[in-house]
Amino acid sequence: MDNDVDQASDDRRAIGETDGPLEDALDRSFTRQVEEGTQRLSRPWREVLVTGFVGGTEVAVGVLAMLVVVDETGSQLLGGLAFSIGFIALLLGRSELFTEGFLVPVVTVAAKRAKLRHLLKLWSGTLLANLAGGWLVMWLVVWGYPGLHGQLVESAAHFATAPVGLDTLSLAVLAGAVITLLTRMQHGTDDMMAKIVAAVAAGFLLAGTEMFHSILDSLLIFGALHTGDAPFGYDEWGRFLALALVGNMVGGLGLITLLRLVRSKDRLVDERQDHPG
Repeated sequence: MDNDVDQASDDRRAIGETDGPLEDALDRSFTRQVEEGTQRLSRPWREVLVTGFVGGTEVAVGVLAMLVVVDETGSQLLGGLAFSIGFIALLLGRSELFTEGFLVPVVTVAAKRAKLRHLLKLWSGTLLANLAGGWLVMWLVVWGYPGLHGQLVESAAHFATAPVGLDTLSLAVLAGAVITLLTRMQHGTDDMMAKIVAAVAAGFLLAGTEMFHSILDSLLIFGALHTGDAPFGYDEWGRFLALALVGNMVGGLGLITLLRLVRSKDRLVDERQDHPG
C-alpha cells in the first residue's frame, strides 16, 4: 500500500500536480525570468542597439495604426486597441522596449546572475535605440501620410504641452506599472494566445487612456515635430521625457518589480548562494 501511495505521489509530481501548484507556477516563472534576463543582459552593445532600434520601429508601427483609427473614428479607445499591433510585434519579434526592462533584467541582477553595469547598458542602449528607430519611422509616416498631420499634432500636443503636476506624474507611474505588469503576465504563461491577449490589454490601457509612456508618446511628439506644424519643440519633448522616465520607473520598479522580488525572496536567496560573485 505504501508503495502505491509513493508511486501516486511521484506520478502527480511528474505531471505538475504538487501540494503547492501556485508556488510551482511562481517558481517556473521566476526561473524563466532569470534565464531570459541572463541572456538579455549578456548581449554586446551591437545586439542591444539593434534589438532596441527594431523595437522602436515596431512601436512606431503601432502609433501609425492608432493615428489612422483615431483620425477615422475619433475614438481614442479604439485607437488604443489598434496600437496594440506594436506590442504584438514586440512579442513575436523578440525585440526590446526600454520599459520592458524593469522586471526581468532587474530580477536577474538581484539574483546575482548579472552585474548592475549590464543592466545600465541594457537600459541606456535600449532607450536611445528605441527613440532613434521610432524617430526614423515617424519621419516616414509624416511624409507618407500627409492627411494625418493634423491628428498627429493634436495627439502629440496632449503630452508635449502638459504641465508638470501630480496628475501627469500619476499617469506616468500608471504607464510604468502597466507595461511591467504586461511583462509579468507574459512570463507567467507559455500560452502564446494568452500573451497576445495581455499585449492587447496593455496597449488599450496605455494608448487608449493616454497614459504618459516615455517611448510611445515621444514618438507621437517626434511625428508632430517632423510635420513642421507643432506649436512646441524639442525642449518641450525633453521636459516630457524626463517626467515620463521618472514616473515609468517608479511605477514599474516600485509597484511591480519590488513586490515580485519580495514574493520571490527565498528563490533569490537560493540563486545568490549558487552565484556568490
